[in-house]
Amino acid sequence: MKKKLKILSILLLINYAAFAQKEEIKEAQSYFDKGKPEEACAILKKVEYLVINAPDEVKSDFFFTKGNVYKDLATKNIDAAANFAIASGAYQDVLLYENDSRNYKYAFKANLALKEMKSKLVDGAYNDFKAGKYKESADKSYEVYQFDKKDTLNLLNAASASLAGKDYSSAIKYYEKLKKINYSGKGIMFYATNKKTKTEESFISRSARESNIAAGLYEKPRDVWPPSKKEEILNSLAFSYMETKDYINAEKYYDEGIQLNQNCIDCYINLAYVKIQLKRVLVDQMALLGNSPQEMKEYDKLDAQKDEIVKSAIPYLKKALVIEPKNEDAFKSLLGIYRSLDMTAEYNALKSSQ
Repeated sequence: MKKKLKILSILLLINYAAFAQKEEIKEAQSYFDKGKPEEACAILKKVEYLVINAPDEVKSDFFFTKGNVYKDLATKNIDAAANFAIASGAYQDVLLYENDSRNYKYAFKANLALKEMKSKLVDGAYNDFKAGKYKESADKSYEVYQFDKKDTLNLLNAASASLAGKDYSSAIKYYEKLKKINYSGKGIMFYATNKKTKTEESFISRSARESNIAAGLYEKPRDVWPPSKKEEILNSLAFSYMETKDYINAEKYYDEGIQLNQNCIDCYINLAYVKIQLKRVLVDQMALLGNSPQEMKEYDKLDAQKDEIVKSAIPYLKKALVIEPKNEDAFKSLLGIYRSLDMTAEYNALKSSQ
């Protein structure tokens, strides 16, 4: 009998807890309806740890409300990328729990909200990029990629925005991901001209373009097959590593860029620059050495290595001048190397050739 009473007491406690959570979720919803999302957030945070043991129905109520609240904050541009990410996770939890329980109370609305958020994030990232807010643009593009990894263009947009904003560590992170998934950017881009503005605009799909043309809003449809982005990814990775003084990785990716395109003039010029930077690393090491016999021996060894590194830059600059004979950067760099190595004949011959 005591055992039955104990079980009954536990069941009553569980029911009471579920009831209390429902009331707090309703209170959060009430604040949200009154346009007070911050107050709604505070209540949801307070009860979230209890929800894990709640019935599926309560979980659906909680996560749908949470999704709506954080989506509202993000739409108001309050820490947009982070709050969109939280909202996305909440809506996905709705789908998860409702699929398990087969009780589809919010699933349709959650799916619609996810699509709307993606659209807003993509638009926001584009507008931020145009306004020079590169970090915000990159964060938003990456959040879109996080909850729709099939849409890899958003990962490229995050990488490009990070590079434009000189956030090289983030650029490396995103470009490395693109390289890992073997992103090429191949596909079809759909364009049409806006009848009102007379400007050409892109569409996410052929059907989206056709529906706008059928509505009389656009004309002059045009399909474009863009070139592969692989070379751009390698060069951007190499440049980002170079800017962070990671010359080993910079050299590695510029070499890969040349293998992909043997006429990549930027690769040749930047590889020569990388070699010069590696030489400077040795010069700094030499400056720290003293006058002991062992240190002088090390000095001579590094000095010889330094000259060999500089000489290894010469073929890259020569190749750059074959591709583009009037390239001023390649010409000046090669002259400087000839001068530093006392290669007088080569120096005079190159100078007289221009």
